[in-house]
Amino acid sequence: MRMAIRTFTTDRGDDGRRIDLVLRRHLAGVDAATRTRVQRWIEDGDVTVNGRRVLRTASRVALGDILAVAIPNSAEGARSPMQAERGHVNLLFEDDYLIAVNKPAGLVVHPTHAHASGTLMNALLWHARGWPSPQRPSIVGRLDKLTSGIVVVAKTAAVHAALQRTMAASVSEKEYLAVVYGRVHVATARIALRLSRDRVDRRKVAASEHTGAESLTRFVRLGRVSAPRVGLTLLRCRLVTGRTHQIRAHLAARGWPIVGDPVYGEPRWTRIVDPQLANVLRVFPRQALHASRLALAHPVTRSRLELQAPVPQDMQGLIDVSGLGGFL
Repeated sequence: MRMAIRTFTTDRGDDGRRIDLVLRRHLAGVDAATRTRVQRWIEDGDVTVNGRRVLRTASRVALGDILAVAIPNSAEGARSPMQAERGHVNLLFEDDYLIAVNKPAGLVVHPTHAHASGTLMNALLWHARGWPSPQRPSIVGRLDKLTSGIVVVAKTAAVHAALQRTMAASVSEKEYLAVVYGRVHVATARIALRLSRDRVDRRKVAASEHTGAESLTRFVRLGRVSAPRVGLTLLRCRLVTGRTHQIRAHLAARGWPIVGDPVYGEPRWTRIVDPQLANVLRVFPRQALHASRLALAHPVTRSRLELQAPVPQDMQGLIDVSGLGGFL
């Protein structure tokens, strides 16, 4: 039987997770990759981690592991390779090893069953059409569809693995701007709640003191306004770990949901006295979260690389109308 080999490097969202769940996440574009089939591929010896065959579906992976899986070409529903599509890529940085782009809100990062085309990855493949072999864009970490800001893309598998290690190091800094409901009462703090998949709503993660993966978010309060009778606060958040929905779930669990968050948010705009501000908050089309800054050691040159993504127009407008603009 002819087989197609899929290879990828695990990211921070995979660290410590079962290999069958990690494979399903990365094979989201392959209809045949059901949990049953993925487990069968593992048990049949068709999956390797760092070149070693893995036979236990409950085996755990670590950040930066290189996974390879042999998928039968005849597998029902297997998709064709991702296609390059003409699209705008807002470059923040590019050299021979990596690029950084400023992703707009509303753009899906990587093709999935529900979004097979029109993604950032499709546009990156178009951008990379002139790159020499073996260069090919490989996204390091992902942003939610409705989050804007910096996305880093490696040009080779080796650089991808190096970037994973670098971005997980304590000297790397990944910062987000967030507008939240509530008058945050502390100037700086840390949120160390554990995160696990919500048992009721599979779209969400649940924050807990005792259950789930260790997760740490630090934040600095940049400013707050009274916005009677609710309050609004502008935060700069720093990811220490990089779990799925981490900032959104952490802030909501502490009582400060991000404005416009369709999953973890609350319609607190209904209690805002100022009708203009209440309407701006009501119609804001996404979570007010922006990956604004990334600082890390370059994976090849080891020089300090600092990237900044300007606040997008929609979020800047929200910040200005709310009275938080003077704190940026």
